[in-house]
Amino acid sequence: MARRRSTLDEATLIGRYFAGPQALRADVVLGIGDDAAVTRMRRGCDLVTATDALFEGVHYPRGTPPRAIGHRCLAVNLSDLAAMGAKPLWASLALSLPRATGAWLREFSAGFFALAEAWNVALIGGDTVRGPPGATVTVQGEVRRGRHVTRDAARAGDGIWVTGHPGDAVAGRLLLARRGGSPLLRRRFLYPAPRLREGVALAGIASAMMDVSDGLHDDLGKLMRASGCGAELDASRLPLSRQLLAATGPAAARDMALCGGDDYELLFTVPARREAQLARLTRDWAVPATRIGTVRRAAGLRWSLDGKPFRFRDRTFRHFR
Repeated sequence: MARRRSTLDEATLIGRYFAGPQALRADVVLGIGDDAAVTRMRRGCDLVTATDALFEGVHYPRGTPPRAIGHRCLAVNLSDLAAMGAKPLWASLALSLPRATGAWLREFSAGFFALAEAWNVALIGGDTVRGPPGATVTVQGEVRRGRHVTRDAARAGDGIWVTGHPGDAVAGRLLLARRGGSPLLRRRFLYPAPRLREGVALAGIASAMMDVSDGLHDDLGKLMRASGCGAELDASRLPLSRQLLAATGPAAARDMALCGGDDYELLFTVPARREAQLARLTRDWAVPATRIGTVRRAAGLRWSLDGKPFRFRDRTFRHFR
């Protein structure tokens, strides 16, 4: 008879896997263990807060390694701070599990804390509940007063830019079910890299910015609507990775880049007068930044390919239609 895996009570779970393995920041007055956390902001800074929930079967497939889930639930929130030009400070975690087993929690917490330590983020509280597998994270960061970057300030004539290689992540998710294929693409889905250094550096240069989570085309539409503008876009300029092109071919790669989602790259606009400054800034980046279009006054997104209008089916996933 197979041995039944033992589960942990809430106090043991928190104490063993979440309360101990991190060094608290000096700005954490009171962390895990009380009814609420107490933190202290630096003078001259504004607080930036973001929350995202990830659930099995919606945001990641069943069988995803727990270490990757721990990484992803924090990474997608840090990406939101990056899009505001904010530096991360603190996080809270609400974890839902059908059962609490040591092996799963050990891997999950290792993934979470590896990313938290890389960006000096302190876990200051949260909750654990019995329920469907999922995690909800709230992150808080700081930005110099009045320096946050929003979606609503793009203007006609601004260049439209994106970091990295959109489309890689959705290809990586598809490869999880097939086994084989490019390890880099699978990693792009399992372990997204929040563009925090780039986001902070773009504050004061980008006129508008957001992260690419739902798909480049859909998120472009959100940014343009928020700014009351439209865009002229060139699909031949999409920065498609060599691995994505090898795995899918050009047509499918464009489709994944436009509609795939889960990339967590930065989508931003830059006025012409700041392009030289942007060129100097991005020269030493480890991740590319590519201009894919220009903001225009008329509403709507107009894509072209090789000088001709480019139309495609919008396959963007939406939670509610």
